[in-house]
Amino acid sequence: MSVDPAFVDEDVSSGSGEDVNMLDGHNKRQSTTTSSGRRKRSRKATGDAIVDAMLEIAAASKMRATAIMKNEDRFSISKCIKVLDEMQGVDQRLYFFALDLFENPNARETFIALKSEKRMIWLQGKFVLPSVQ
Repeated sequence: MSVDPAFVDEDVSSGSGEDVNMLDGHNKRQSTTTSSGRRKRSRKATGDAIVDAMLEIAAASKMRATAIMKNEDRFSISKCIKVLDEMQGVDQRLYFFALDLFENPNARETFIALKSEKRMIWLQGKFVLPSVQ
């Protein structure tokens, strides 16, 4: 039995592939299983890559949160009050004004960043300014 080449071309272009597989001596089921196995491995590799990327994002986020917490702890209200309590010559009105001032994160950072001998002058300057307005 001879096979007409035009007939084979027609089947290939139709997309069914059954006759072509039979002509090539391949079993369609084996071909599909191998292809499906490759797809499963490919999906698993893609899934693993996504999981790895998500884990990296989570680790980076945790490191960033830790860095932010350390920075916030450095300029916390508690830290400012501790430094304020250690200062000499702070009267009660200035003390309570400073507590209100420490509600502002920028003021807390400035207060802690200043050298100890400059803190009192800075606080007194802040205390005088609001009453002038």
